[in-house]
Amino acid sequence: MKNQTMQKEEKLYLKIGNALISKNSNITHGHMMTSPGLKYKNKVFAFFHNNAITFKLGKEFDPQKNGIKRWDYLSPFKNKPPMKAWFELPYSEKDKWEAMAFLALEKIKEQVG
Repeated sequence: MKNQTMQKEEKLYLKIGNALISKNSNITHGHMMTSPGLKYKNKVFAFFHNNAITFKLGKEFDPQKNGIKRWDYLSPFKNKPPMKAWFELPYSEKDKWEAMAFLALEKIKEQVG
């Protein structure tokens, strides 16, 4: 990632990720497929792709109850249904990115221990 070509979306993703990493030694940068991601104990809980952040929030997560107006399920495969535990939030929802990153971290902590 080169700073001179980095877009505002990616800068915000990195700011949030670096803040999480600075607070918890179990969080590292990693990848989800070919996209930059955030890992807790080697399990990805968020990643940046197409100027959006996708968070693993669980199938029970209700975006509307969390004030999110625009989102999509992660749907990386043409012939498979969307992954309904993963929520992609576009930059228009940037004011929710940090809170969702913390929520996704808490969810992964529950799963991994």
